[in-house]
Amino acid sequence: MNRTEPSDVLVFFGATGDLARKMIFPSLYGMVVADELHVPVVGVAFSQWGIDDLRRRARESVEAAVPEVDEDALERLLGLLRYVDGDYRDAATFDALKESVGDAHRPVHYLAIPPVMFATVVEGLARAGLNRHARVVVEKPFGRDLASAQELDAVVREAFPEESVFRIDHYLGKEEIMNLLYFRFANSFLEPVWNRQHVASVQITIAEDFGVQGRGSFYESAGALRDVLENHMLQIVALLAMEPPAYQGYGAVHEAKANVFRAIRPLTRNDIVRGQFEGYRDEPGVARGSDVETFAAVRLFIDSWRWAGVPWYLRTGKNMPVTAHEVVVEFKKPPQALFDDAMMAQHPNHLRFRLKPDPEIALGARVKTPGEEFVGEQRELVAATGDTAAREPYERLLGDAIQGDRALFTSEDSVEAAWRVVDAILTDHAPAIRYAPGTWGPTEADTLIGADGPWHDPSLRDSNGRK
Repeated sequence: MNRTEPSDVLVFFGATGDLARKMIFPSLYGMVVADELHVPVVGVAFSQWGIDDLRRRARESVEAAVPEVDEDALERLLGLLRYVDGDYRDAATFDALKESVGDAHRPVHYLAIPPVMFATVVEGLARAGLNRHARVVVEKPFGRDLASAQELDAVVREAFPEESVFRIDHYLGKEEIMNLLYFRFANSFLEPVWNRQHVASVQITIAEDFGVQGRGSFYESAGALRDVLENHMLQIVALLAMEPPAYQGYGAVHEAKANVFRAIRPLTRNDIVRGQFEGYRDEPGVARGSDVETFAAVRLFIDSWRWAGVPWYLRTGKNMPVTAHEVVVEFKKPPQALFDDAMMAQHPNHLRFRLKPDPEIALGARVKTPGEEFVGEQRELVAATGDTAAREPYERLLGDAIQGDRALFTSEDSVEAAWRVVDAILTDHAPAIRYAPGTWGPTEADTLIGADGPWHDPSLRDSNGRK
């Protein structure tokens, strides 16, 4: 299949599942509204449903997610839907799918299903010949560790060439994440200071002010390390730390990101603090003596020419004081103490990327306060980047998969290199430390960041919008 030739049918497994209800149907509707979805959409699941049931679910999903529904667009979406009901382990299901696909010759198969079923579905597609001239979209997580990621890749690559494999992480489709890459390389002023000579440290926080929300059984199988740090947070690290791509194209970006992962020093038990919020073990589906972390803070180093010696601090957690995704790049202090108050300031200069909520980019600097004394205060120059009209990540990513554009997807090299960073600490770690909901996690995380701290608090404000 020509990698730039659009697919002529979208097949998505897991059509009756939670992801489809919350994300996929509203995104398909958005694609119809934008006049970007014209191909048949074949839902596949094992729920003893029919096409009327699927259309009813699609309507309910869209109406729950969209304030003002365009009825004509919704009817067009419903008209594109087809449905195949059957067990993924039964060859007859794939025979029925082949019949439903009909005359389409370039399908894209989206696996919105639990990872344990990936191999079963891929093998079923291959047996039915539905892998020929086709693409496959694999939903994260890509394995549970390095070994399982490699096993999954072997199964997928047996049926599909690498250029036809789209590993989807919806986080990469967010406008604010794409803006990190754009900001890095669309502005020439940043490059001279974006290195170990000028950067003192980097902090990345992904905090949520809620718990596991009834998804205890899922979280027991994932934890903060697998659910957020290994994928979302390391992807942010890669976008910030990567070298300029050698050419304009997704292949160059993938290679530059993979090189960052290869340069990250594998984490050890001394590089991590794990926490678990009080009350987690009372959640449905959670083991009574669970040691799964709902908070993780790590310190990592990138052994590259650009970043050698610069510590990167990452923390993520549930039941934090606020929901916020933020990056703070701290610059080194001036080399000479001309003004005492400036030298005493903990973070005199920084660049801050607010990803969520209310995306913005801010440059922090000290300015003199009025009067005869040479004293100043910390201020920020803020550029708001939020856009209420921005597309939902799945709209962008599913549209890209149909078109064959792999720019916002993850390569297998990157997947394996990222797992190598965290593989050891998945099992070699100290017990999770209990912390109270509404706090920033165990105080041991403050010891981890040490003299490079304190941790930046995304909830604070100052006279210029920050405190």
